Amino acid sequence: MVRLEPEDQDCVSDESGFKPTVAKAGVITCLEAGERRPERVGGVPGEAEPPTPEPLEVEVGGTALLKCGPSHSPGNFSHVDWFSVHKEKPTLIFRVRKGQGQSEPGEYQHRLSLLDRGTTLALAHVTPHDERVFLCQGKRPQSQEHRIQLHVYKAPEEPTIQVNPLGISVNSEEPEEVATCVGRNGYPVPQVIWYKNGRPLKEEKKRVHIQSSQIVESSGLYTLQSVLKAQLVKEDKDAQFYCELNYRLPSGNHMKESREVVVPVFYPAEKVWLEVEPVGVLKEGDRVEIRCLADGNPPPHFTISKQNPSTQEMEEKATEDNGVLVLESARKEHSGLYQCQGLDLETMASLPSEQQELLVNYVSDVRVSPAAPESREGGSLALTCEAESNRALEFQWLREKTGQVLEKGPVLRLHNLQRDAGGGYRCVASVPSVPGLNRTQLVRVAIFGSPWMTSKERKMWVKENTVLNLSCEASGHPRPSISWSVDGTAHEQDQDPQSVLSVLNVLVTPELLETGAECVASNFLGRNTTTIFLELDSNRTTGLSTSTVSPYTRANSTSTEKKLPEPESKGVAIVAVTVCVLVLAVLGAVLYFFYKKGKLPCGRSGKQEITLPPSRKSEFVVEVKSDKLPEEMGLLQGSTGDKRAPGDQGERYIDLRH
Repeated sequence: MVRLEPEDQDCVSDESGFKPTVAKAGVITCLEAGERRPERVGGVPGEAEPPTPEPLEVEVGGTALLKCGPSHSPGNFSHVDWFSVHKEKPTLIFRVRKGQGQSEPGEYQHRLSLLDRGTTLALAHVTPHDERVFLCQGKRPQSQEHRIQLHVYKAPEEPTIQVNPLGISVNSEEPEEVATCVGRNGYPVPQVIWYKNGRPLKEEKKRVHIQSSQIVESSGLYTLQSVLKAQLVKEDKDAQFYCELNYRLPSGNHMKESREVVVPVFYPAEKVWLEVEPVGVLKEGDRVEIRCLADGNPPPHFTISKQNPSTQEMEEKATEDNGVLVLESARKEHSGLYQCQGLDLETMASLPSEQQELLVNYVSDVRVSPAAPESREGGSLALTCEAESNRALEFQWLREKTGQVLEKGPVLRLHNLQRDAGGGYRCVASVPSVPGLNRTQLVRVAIFGSPWMTSKERKMWVKENTVLNLSCEASGHPRPSISWSVDGTAHEQDQDPQSVLSVLNVLVTPELLETGAECVASNFLGRNTTTIFLELDSNRTTGLSTSTVSPYTRANSTSTEKKLPEPESKGVAIVAVTVCVLVLAVLGAVLYFFYKKGKLPCGRSGKQEITLPPSRKSEFVVEVKSDKLPEEMGLLQGSTGDKRAPGDQGERYIDLRH
């Protein structure tokens, strides 16, 4: 301890009678006024070695408990002064008098408090600036002093690492930057260690160099930045680099690791080769990629060539991407020998790959003979299927409209052909050894015959003065032509080579309602017709009506009427007619009663006389006139079903005998 002379301005007397002196180690001590100074130790007159301060460790933000002497030492702490020493300069920060504490103005004024009956001074919210020596002095029973060295710690944040995005060439003669590691807000400065593939790196002349620097933040914390430079080789292209920060806390030693990074390493190619995707057996229609690869980084400039089967020369193929030839739909013409060529743009050296054969399996030229088969009813046909392939083929025949397998083999034999045997037949040529490789050919069999009609008769409910579409479908071989019995605009649509659909656009007129429309289909073998009857529907809304036909129900010279739903208004009319009949029956009975009484004269106006046989002289007939439509009045006909006379204007006779 260095004693200062009485004239030293750093030792100031106070009411306690102590004079603080400054030791070289930054420790404050004070001597009671008039106390004898000890002699110097170690051969230096008047100087003694100061005792080692008691260490105290605390984390940033925590509370440091400064004890004035060891816990086992006796002493009176009712009169104590506390000092902080910074840059060998003591500063009074706290006084204890009679067990009561008082902070001195300054940086510690609001962070100090007294604990344990005055033996402990608590320093709250510790910062890195608090790492210094604190000293306490007591007066009674004798002068005492105790020094505490406060050590402050703060764990750094997780280290961040940034790899060199430009990469490193193996041809570089000096170590180049691999990555930079940063650890922020630690205290004291942490130690950094670099790793490659899990092994620590050490400084190595002209091979590995680690350059670290630190920044002191305004908070007193440190930010560490470390740059790793190294000379890399081709084998380091996949090397994993990371950094590790080692630091200490009151609880012990700790460490944090960064993520692993890979730095781009550039090296020339030594080998070029060719790959084909997908791997395995290829077939026509597959999407195929022919890709060039090399062991250099960056890869060289590639070209792809294919051998010309005629000249045996390699011809370059155009590619959209460097070293990738895409065959969107492979064909048999794509089979052959392919080769890649790699050009190093830095050294201008060219490296060829080995030639590789590409084989695209195919089935082509599926043919059926005869190409347009036709036969009369009751005849026979033999259909033969042929195809070409680089592998063994299998054949089978299917019925087009049902998908039913008819025959396995190249020949399909059809006997006793009828009209319904006409239509499509499909030959399927497949390669069993290559799943999914097949081709088909469709052939249509025509059976000679007069036209077949979809239906013989149809009834349609229409409204007068509306536009109507009438449709008619017919099939046969040769393909029939269709004509209509009424004027209108007709449009024909081919359903298949033997079928045709005709649509007639007409205006509903009284003449059309009376005659209906007839569709006539004909070829040189005969003709057939479909009649469409039109009925007025007064309850239907005005609009365009279109008839539809089914292409699957066919009739040849056979009446087939398509059932149409009766309109709701028809049922209402029937009920009304029934009520009228009942009313007329009652009226007839009344008339008959008056007639028997002789009170009702019987005139001849509006009555048709009927001559009865002698056995029926006693039977009477009552005449009733009706305004009902003919089709409604049909309900009033006798049970014998007699038709109305041509001159009858709606008169009906009701037999009242029963």
